[in-house]
Amino acid sequence: MTLTLTMTDERRDFVAAIEDFCRREAGTREQWLKLTGGGTEPHNAELYGKMAELGWLGVAVPEQYGGAGQSMVDLLLFLETTAYWQVPIGGFATSAITAASYEKFGTEEQKRRVLGDFLHGKVLAVSMSEPGAGSDVAALACRAERRDGGWVINGQKTWCSNAHLAEHILLVARTSASGDRHDGLTMFSVPAGAGGLVVRGIETMGGREVNDLYFTDCYLPGDAVVGQAGQAWRQLMAGLNLERMILAGLMLGTARRVFDDTVAYVRERKQFGRPVGSFQALRHRLADHATELECTRLLVHDVARRIEAEPERMLPREASMAKLKATELAKALALDGMQMMGGYGYAVEYGMERLLRSTVVSTVYGGTSEIQRDIIGKSYGL
Repeated sequence: MTLTLTMTDERRDFVAAIEDFCRREAGTREQWLKLTGGGTEPHNAELYGKMAELGWLGVAVPEQYGGAGQSMVDLLLFLETTAYWQVPIGGFATSAITAASYEKFGTEEQKRRVLGDFLHGKVLAVSMSEPGAGSDVAALACRAERRDGGWVINGQKTWCSNAHLAEHILLVARTSASGDRHDGLTMFSVPAGAGGLVVRGIETMGGREVNDLYFTDCYLPGDAVVGQAGQAWRQLMAGLNLERMILAGLMLGTARRVFDDTVAYVRERKQFGRPVGSFQALRHRLADHATELECTRLLVHDVARRIEAEPERMLPREASMAKLKATELAKALALDGMQMMGGYGYAVEYGMERLLRSTVVSTVYGGTSEIQRDIIGKSYGL
């Protein structure tokens, strides 16, 4: 399925350049296997570095810090296209989300250092979840205490995407237990290899993606605070539009790839003397998939344009709708694609099982589908 949305010539050229790069660098199964260490590493630093040299990571960074200007539409096009081609740059999404927090709330020195590293191909990560705090962020218990002019961190974090690759980790820790449950949370900038920090990988269906973080008397200087102490919850809320749209863009591109791969297979696969795609049962299912996919693309791109037009406006309902719809659709299409491909859909060689693995978790991370529905419902006063 090709891009049909109205775009400027400049944006068409941008997408065409990304597609050409992806086709050359990671367009075959053999290339992908080599880049991912046999499918176990979702991020390839060398390939990511090439994209950094081309300036494409700058779609998530303001011009004054060397980026391309933080266009939500351009960011979405980059995410959708690279996800379609399944390019192993898994560190980009967390880096873009993390960079936005530094850009909004960091000091000038933090911005220059961290955003500069991002533009040069370094990975960033954000650490919020804990064993007892996932969707309920206010239940965070990892503590930061003032000591010797700085802060000492103790506690455990979990499900931290790309912490094992990160140059900087944006940590959310509790600095006070008084007041509202959402008060007393603070963001800290933690450099890679900080003393007292141990990163341990969690093996998942998607390979090496997420980690447990253990802080034991990890000392951070006083200027490690990002934004205002005790205000992390409000700072996190300011970035929800971006996080949800990044995940929507990734799964939109993945859903497009699932659809195209399924159609290509059912056109070629023959049973009972004709292509299986010619049977009404499959043809009608794919017609429904195509319709749902086009509706989802219109929704996601429309929300991106609205955010770009009013970047300071919070759109919790619309961003949650985009994230919910794109992730649920991608998962549903991958499950159905595997069913329509039969045994070949289950075989590693054909790639559908990989697409299924990458979509299954999308309805969990970045706020579960249940949380998104709750946000949407509340926006109507329910």
